[in-house]
Amino acid sequence: MTTITLLHGIGGASWRPLLPALAPAPVLDWPLPGYAGSPMLAESSFAAWSGALRDRLEAEDIPRVDLIGHSIGGMLAQDFALRFPERVRALVLYATTPAFGGRDPAFAEAFLRDRLAPLDAGHDMAALAREGIPAMLRPGTAPALVEEATAAMAAVPEAAYRATVRTLTTFNRRDDLQRIAAPTLIIGGEKDPLAPPKTLERMRDAIRGARLVVLPGCGHLAHLEDPAGFNAAVRDFLRGVREG
Repeated sequence: MTTITLLHGIGGASWRPLLPALAPAPVLDWPLPGYAGSPMLAESSFAAWSGALRDRLEAEDIPRVDLIGHSIGGMLAQDFALRFPERVRALVLYATTPAFGGRDPAFAEAFLRDRLAPLDAGHDMAALAREGIPAMLRPGTAPALVEEATAAMAAVPEAAYRATVRTLTTFNRRDDLQRIAAPTLIIGGEKDPLAPPKTLERMRDAIRGARLVVLPGCGHLAHLEDPAGFNAAVRDFLRGVREG
């Protein structure tokens, strides 16, 4: 049975609501370097992260995976599938984009200043999480899930967060999407300002045979905002891959 590998976003992993939809497949919840007690790498880059993920799969004798990547984890999923296509059976690209937003270096510099300003001003990751996570979720999201996501981000080491945000600004696979060969589901929220539906539609059109699901009313954390809808889409897609 193919292992499902989860690649979380910058705010850390809060995958629990998704796990029932993945059973009985084995699941590898792979943390970005520096997250969840994992060591930082000497180099923080998508190439280095993809290499580290490949090494982990080889160490655990996992030949192929179904990758589910959220946000920057979705960027890593794209990068990994392009570098090691023989290792990927299927892709779920969730609330992600094919490139960092701006081509102008000044845009990246302004983005970094904005994202890191609270930490530079002396706030900790817990404060960053309390301010940032609720704004990503639609009203009415279950309080326990809001707290779960907030706790996940609060637990991220500051050094890992800083390195990951900086790495985000280097990503650009826009011109390579047509080379993705694995069956692909693109999924996101209707109200997500970070990965809006128009961006998801362009990704769908660029990846051969890709499917798109946009969840009504959801923001950047649709698996928490609408667990039933998100799980159904992922479960149906993976079932189709298995049976196809």
